Formats: sequence, C-alpha cells, structure tokens
Amino acid sequence: METKDWKNLGFGYSKTDNNVRCYFKDGKWGQLETHTSEEITMHMGATCLHYGQECFEGLKAFKGKDGKIRVFRMKDNAKRMSESAEGIRMQPIPEDIFCNAVKKAIKLNEHFIPPYESGASLYIRPLLIGTGAQVGVKPADEYLFIVFVMPVGPYFKEGFKPTDLAIYREYDRAAPHGTGKFKVGGNYAASMAAGERAHEEGFSAVLYLDAKEKKYIDECGPANFFAIEGNRYITPRSTSILESITNKSLRQIATDLGMEVEVRPIEEEELANFDEVGACGTAAVISPIKRIVDIEENKEYNYGTDAGKVSTKLYETLRGIQYGTVEDKHGWIDIIE
Repeated sequence: METKDWKNLGFGYSKTDNNVRCYFKDGKWGQLETHTSEEITMHMGATCLHYGQECFEGLKAFKGKDGKIRVFRMKDNAKRMSESAEGIRMQPIPEDIFCNAVKKAIKLNEHFIPPYESGASLYIRPLLIGTGAQVGVKPADEYLFIVFVMPVGPYFKEGFKPTDLAIYREYDRAAPHGTGKFKVGGNYAASMAAGERAHEEGFSAVLYLDAKEKKYIDECGPANFFAIEGNRYITPRSTSILESITNKSLRQIATDLGMEVEVRPIEEEELANFDEVGACGTAAVISPIKRIVDIEENKEYNYGTDAGKVSTKLYETLRGIQYGTVEDKHGWIDIIE
C-alpha cells in the first residue's frame, strides 16, 4: 500500500483489497465468501431498489500503541443491525455471522489500518440488502450481507473542533413512530436536502426538532445530540432517534466520572441553559458545537469557540479505550488476532 497522509485523511470511500459476503437463500444463510470486486449483481426487481429493504452499520478498528488491532463494541453493532432488519422485515443477521465477517474483512485488509497516533482509523461498513424480486409490497425471500472497509479520517472536516449547526423547521428527518430508530438508508435520504442547504449556508449539519410538535430536540444531522449542564450529561429520548452506540458509551463514561445522566425529552428553549453541547456517533466520535442558529425564529445559542472541558474529557477517555491507552472496564473491545 502506498504511503498515505494519514493525518489529513478525509471521511470518504477508498478502495481496499477484499470484501466479505454472505447470502440468504432457500431459508438459510450460506458460508462467508471473499470477493475482490467492488460491484454486486442483482435482479431489477430486488426489494432494496423498490421498497427500501436495506440497512447498514458503521464501526471502527484501531491500531494501538502496542500494535494490537481493536474493534469497538462489535456485538452492539450486530444487535442493532438485527433490530433494524426486523424493523423493516428483513432477515436478521446472526451475531456469529456478523462478527466473523467483520473480523475476516479486517484481517484481509489489515495493511489498510492507519497507524497509531495518526488520528485515522479503519471504518467498517456492514450492509444488508433485499435481493429477492418482488413487485408487490412485501419482504424479499433472498438477502445479501456485505462487509467492506476503508481507512478514514474525521467525519467532520474540522475534527474535534466546535462547529455551527442550523435549525430548519420545514424539514423532518423521521416520523415519530416511523423508521427513525433504525439505521436504514431512507432516513439519510430524507436528510440530504436540509444537509445540503446547511452546508451552502455555512453550517456543518442540521439540528432537527421533533416532527410532531417542532418543540423538542431530535437528532443532530447524522449523529446523536448531547448536552452538558453542570455535572449532568443530557441526551434526548425520542421514538425517532437512532440509538447511538457512541452515545451509549459516553453515558457510561459520564457515569464512571461521577456525572448524572439524563435521557429525556429536551425542549429547544433548554439550549440556552447548557454549558456545552455536541454531536456524537461512530464516524465523528464527538463533534463539539460552537453555535446553533434557529433560522426561522432568528435566535442563536452560543457555546464558545473552544471544546468544553467535559466534552474533551469524554472524548479523550473514549478514544483512549478504543486505542488501548485507557482501561476497558466494560468489555467493549475485541482484539483481532
């Protein structure tokens, strides 16, 4: 592999050597297969093309100071993918197939894992699609599970530096009892118009309000929202929010640090009370927020130009666990031999 400028690596697709696949046919999952092609062939009537039967995951592998390869909370990703699959009536992936495919994809592309202290990591994308042909609206009888990987830098180009967000009331990310709590492509397609507008207007992402009342904080672009107020870590509770594994981890770390953790509906007006706010997720880990602008109401919430002390502590602790420099007290890490 050619020498890369690891510290300036962006978050985007790049070709690696192999991907791992598994097919569901005739009522059962087959064996793991290794492929070098980046392309797939499917029937034009495949349910993923017509009725949105697809879901995906995102997780990362890290190379530690000791040279060991660590994967963060792989079984939690397997569980969440099964929940997404069941939510849109796809065939769930058994945990052993999911984990073995992830491990295999990492080992086959091991030389693409960025070095320790580069700030980059190996991003892992498991994908499940309905490949069986259907014209009526019903689940497919065949599915394809793929795991591919690529080295990536931070999701937001600013990295761990505060950014600006916008609130637009004319856009909804997901319905209150729809597919918002599942990691399916339709949720991200629904966010693209607002996301593009935000970028054009100088914001890094959109902070969505709930679709029903436009009163409560929902998701933060492609990530979960959290806030720090005094010694409290606060994050929204909503039926339309994807349960972020990073957010769940940060809540546990906050508890370990002696903080109170609140998962509850958060009214927009509370933004004025918070000391620090941020977006969190696998791709970004934590992206601190400098300013939130409510476009329609012509209001601004400002949090300073530097990352807050609590957000920094949470970020450094989580990254330390991922790289093996901070003790893994909760069994979140799998070492890939």
